[in-house]
Amino acid sequence: MSSLRFKVVEEASSRKAVPVDIPAERPETFYGKAVFNAQKMFEYLPKKVYDALSHAIENKEPISREVADAVAAGMKKWAIDNGARHYTHWFHPLTDGTAEKHDSFINHDGKGGVVEEFDGKQLVQQEPDASSFPNGGIRNTFEARGYSAWDISSPAFILGETLCIPTIFISYTGESLDYKTPLLRALNAVDKAATAVARYFDPEVKHVHSYLGWEQEYFLVDEALYAARPDLVLTGRTLLGHESAKNQQLEDHYFGAIPNRVAAFMLDLEIEAHKLGIPAKTRHNEVAPNQFELAPIFEEVNLANDHNLLLMSLMAKVARKHNFRVLLHEKPFAGINGSGKHNNWSLGTDKGVLLFAPGKTVKQNLQFLTFVTNVMVAVQEHNALLKASIMSATNQHRLGANEAPPAIISIFTGSQLAKILEKIETSTNEELSDLSKKEKYSVGLSQIPDLQIDTTDRNRTSPFAFTGNRFEFRAVGSMANCAAAMFVLNAAIADQLNKFKAAVDARVEKGEDLDIALLNEIRENIIKSKAIHFDGNGYSDEWKEEAARRGLDCETSAPKIFDAYLKENSIEMFKRTGVLSEVELKARNEVKWEMFTKKIQIESRVLGDLAINHIIPVATRYQSMLVDNVVKLKSLFEGVKGADIVAPDLETIEKISKHMVAIKHKTQEMINARKVANKIEDEREKAIAYHDTVQPKMDEIRYHIDKLELLVDNEMWPLPKYRELLFIR
Repeated sequence: MSSLRFKVVEEASSRKAVPVDIPAERPETFYGKAVFNAQKMFEYLPKKVYDALSHAIENKEPISREVADAVAAGMKKWAIDNGARHYTHWFHPLTDGTAEKHDSFINHDGKGGVVEEFDGKQLVQQEPDASSFPNGGIRNTFEARGYSAWDISSPAFILGETLCIPTIFISYTGESLDYKTPLLRALNAVDKAATAVARYFDPEVKHVHSYLGWEQEYFLVDEALYAARPDLVLTGRTLLGHESAKNQQLEDHYFGAIPNRVAAFMLDLEIEAHKLGIPAKTRHNEVAPNQFELAPIFEEVNLANDHNLLLMSLMAKVARKHNFRVLLHEKPFAGINGSGKHNNWSLGTDKGVLLFAPGKTVKQNLQFLTFVTNVMVAVQEHNALLKASIMSATNQHRLGANEAPPAIISIFTGSQLAKILEKIETSTNEELSDLSKKEKYSVGLSQIPDLQIDTTDRNRTSPFAFTGNRFEFRAVGSMANCAAAMFVLNAAIADQLNKFKAAVDARVEKGEDLDIALLNEIRENIIKSKAIHFDGNGYSDEWKEEAARRGLDCETSAPKIFDAYLKENSIEMFKRTGVLSEVELKARNEVKWEMFTKKIQIESRVLGDLAINHIIPVATRYQSMLVDNVVKLKSLFEGVKGADIVAPDLETIEKISKHMVAIKHKTQEMINARKVANKIEDEREKAIAYHDTVQPKMDEIRYHIDKLELLVDNEMWPLPKYRELLFIR
C-alpha cells in the first residue's frame, strides 16, 4: 500500500480556504501603492525633475545624468519610506522568466558606520554576469560582463522589501540578451511607421501606441499532491497518468462557481496585484478541472508585458500561502485542455483613436481598412515567423489539440468584414464611389459606417482573429514571455506600414488623389493577403491540406519551426526596422534550440526514473501477489474449476508482464536515443534528434504506464492520480 499517496490525498482533501487579509479601503485607495508611478513621482521629485522625466517618457527621449541623480534621490526616499532595504535591476533574460540581483542601499560613512545611498549611476546601470545567462554564444564563459539599463517607460515597484527597477539587458558588445530590448525597439518602429500612416487621416497625430491585453490561463493543484509528483516538481507537467473517468466532458467547470479555496487565493492575488499597479479585472473557471483565468485591463504593450511577468511570479508566491501550486505549463495534464495566454493586441493614436475600430465616417473607415489590411499582409508574409515566436518545447503540446489553434497561422475576420473586403477587391473605384457635397470621395459601402465593434463572431480555432477593434493572437503559450510574440508582430507591422506609405506616396506623386491612392493600395493588400484569410474550422484535416496549397507554413516540428527566424525575409525585416541584427537572431536561435533540447532531456530523465524506480517495482510487487494468489487457489481447486477461477488473474499477470517488458525496453531505447543525440554538436540538429527520436519513446513509455495504472491495485499505486489531482476539495 502506498501510504505516502493516501496521506497526501487525505491532507489535500482536508484543506480549507485560508482567510484573506482584506483591506478595509476600496481598491482605488491602495491601487499602485507599491509603484513609483506619476503620482509618487510628482510627490517625491522636484517640479523641474518631474517635468523633465515626464517629457522624456512621453517622447521616448534619454535623460541627463543630473535628472537621473535627482530621480534616484526621490525614488530612494519613497522606497525607504515604504520599507525597502535593497534595490535591484529587474530584467527579462532569454529564460522566459525574470532575473534580479539585490544590493542594499548601504555604503561606508567613513566613520565606521554606514549610510544609505542611491545615485543616478546605480539607478541607470548595473552589471550582471552576462555569461551565466543564455546568450547563444555571444559571450564566452570567461567574458562575463553585461549591462542592465533602466527602462524609464516602465515604473519601478517594491516587491517585499526590494525596490525593483525594470531594465533592459545587453552584452558588453551591445547585443540584446533579453526580451525587453527588441520589444522596445519594435514598439519604437511601429510608433514611427504607424504615426506616418495615421497622419494621412489626422495630421495632428504625434504617436501611435501598441496595446496588449493578455488573458492568463493556469492550473492550481494542492501543494501536498504536487510534492508527491516528481514530474510536476521537475518539469511542470505530468509525464504519466491515465485520464480521470470524469474530467471536462460534462462542460460543468467552465464559468462555474469558483471553489472557496480558489476564491480566497484569487482575492489575495488580486489585492497584491492591485498594490503593484497590475489592473487585474476578470477571473473565472476555465474549461478543464482546476483550470482558471485572470485577465487585466488593456495597457501599453511594454508595461502590460512587465505586469504579466510580475503577475506570474506573484501567483507562485500567493499560491503557496493557500497551500496551492500554480501550473503555468501549456499542457500539464493529458486528455484535457491546456493553457494559453491570448494576446489581445491593438494600435491607437495619442488622440485616443483605436486604429482597428470601424468608424462612422468615410475617413475613419478608410483608416480602419488601411490598418486592418496592412496587418493581414504582414501576418501572411511572416506567418512562419509568427508561429516561431510562440513555439516552445512546452507550447508544442498544446498547439493543434482541440482546445488550441493549430500550428498554422491564419486570420479570422468574421463574415461582415470578409464581405467588405471582398466587395472592395472585386469592385472598381467608380462602383465604390459615392460623391456628395460633404465628402469629396467615399468608399460608399453603407455597411461600413454601421459596422459596430464586437459584431464579429469568435473563432477559437483561429490563431489570429479579428475581434471587433483588436486582433487576438490566441496561440501564445501560458508560460511564455509575451514580448517574444509582441516584438515579432510589431516589427512585422512596422515594416509593412513603411512599405504601404512608400507605395501610397508614389501614387500621389504620380497625380492620384490621396483617398484614391489609399483605396488602391488597400485593394492590393486584400489581394496579397487572401491566403492568410480563413474563417473556417482550423481543426479540420481539409484546412491543413488547403493551407499547404495556399503556401502557408505547415511545419509542426518545433526545432524546424525556429528556422523561420533565420530566413532571409525575416533577417531583412528585422534589419530594416532596427529590432534585431543578424548576429542577435542567430544567437537567439542557438538559445531556442538549446532550451528545447534541455527541456526534453530533463523530461526524458524524469520519466526514465519514474518508470524504472517507481512504476516497475510496484507493478512487480502486485504481480507477485497475483502469482501467489494463483498458486494458492490452484492448491484449493483442481481441474477445470480451478483453471476457471485463476484465469482472470493469469490474464492480468500476462498483461502486466507485457507492459513491464515494453516499459523496460522502451526506456532503454529512449536512453540510447538520448545518448546518440547528446553527441551531436550542432544545436539545431541535436534539438531535431530529441524531437524525432527521444520524444516519441516518451509517448510510448507513457502508454504502457497508463495501462498499468488501470491494472495495479489502487492502494499500491505510488503517485497521485488524475482524479485526485484535478478536483480541488
